[in-house]
Amino acid sequence: MLSATDEEQIAFAVSQNRVLFTQDRDFLRLHAAAIAHSGIAYCAKDARSIGAIIQALVLIWEVLEPEEMANRLEFV
Repeated sequence: MLSATDEEQIAFAVSQNRVLFTQDRDFLRLHAAAIAHSGIAYCAKDARSIGAIIQALVLIWEVLEPEEMANRLEFV
């Protein structure tokens, strides 16, 4: 999926019912445009350590059900 467009990335995540983690600001724009998705977890590049990112993603996984993440944007 490295060469896939952002829209293709979202479509794949939806087909797999997966939350998409990204550091690409373009996904913020897609969320704002109301493009349907299974959830987006966003962290600005170099804003957090890998450990902190993983901790935040685990917390999201523990606290939110997949249905609650649908079309939701979480900042890490």
